[in-house]
Amino acid sequence: MFGLPFDSGHVLALRVFPENSFGPYRTLWHRDPSGSWSIHVDGARLDTACPRYYSAACDRTGYAHIRLTWTGPASLRVTMDSPPLDWTLTASSTRLLGFLNSISAALPLATWRPRPLVRARERLARALGMGHLQMCGVMPSGHTGTLMPQQMYFVNESQATLDGVDLGLPVQLQDNPRIGDVPLPARGVLAIGQAAWKILDQAEFERTRSETARQT
Repeated sequence: MFGLPFDSGHVLALRVFPENSFGPYRTLWHRDPSGSWSIHVDGARLDTACPRYYSAACDRTGYAHIRLTWTGPASLRVTMDSPPLDWTLTASSTRLLGFLNSISAALPLATWRPRPLVRARERLARALGMGHLQMCGVMPSGHTGTLMPQQMYFVNESQATLDGVDLGLPVQLQDNPRIGDVPLPARGVLAIGQAAWKILDQAEFERTRSETARQT
């Protein structure tokens, strides 16, 4: 779940990586109306999941059990134990979005390297009401990351209760919500694809690969 803003001022996001360099994980992101971010990790380590790149912009990171249940062809229920979350959402498409998804899925990953092609995708996202997205940029940690969605769907139907608080209705914002300087979609978007972050310090990368290999 690329990002979903609510009319209450809350924002939720979900990241699910069944495969990556360090180990699988799920993370639930939450921004409260005051702008405070939290990331909850269902995985072996915080520093091999999203907090590695985004914790500098968070007020809280920690562990949680996150469960995903598909309740229909395009409907998902997300639950979390601490803080307690019950979140349901339904993804939808349009004729234009379906056409763009079919093209994007056919393009090789190498097309994410040239900056002009990345910027073209960002302009398309803006035309679809997602605001000023940046598919490639500097994370709060200083690492450079690239998000490579191959398919995107709108989420206009959603309900969520977090720690007993009803988060309200999905909304399309004029300004993108941001975690640090990284913008999330201005409207609810479910994305399927890949992502990559550059770890320029080879020793850091090898050390973390070695540590996670011993844990498996």
